Amino acid sequence: MTLDQSIEAIYNSLFNDNKNIDEHIKNLRKTMKSEGLKKVKLDPSRLVQNNREGRKRLQSYFKKRGVLVEFN
Repeated sequence: MTLDQSIEAIYNSLFNDNKNIDEHIKNLRKTMKSEGLKKVKLDPSRLVQNNREGRKRLQSYFKKRGVLVEFN
């Protein structure tokens, strides 16, 4: 799976009430490790809750699962 495919799966999961989000985060973490990335950049306009609280919650949730998130 490529990084773009992993990120797209995350966005789709977010819009489907977080269905399989933990599985997609694991796949993203594996992809990032194989590509040597420390952080992933997400587009805040594609988030369900595109406000400060929503972005911080998402960052916190992903961080607990080993993925650091930045926003474009």
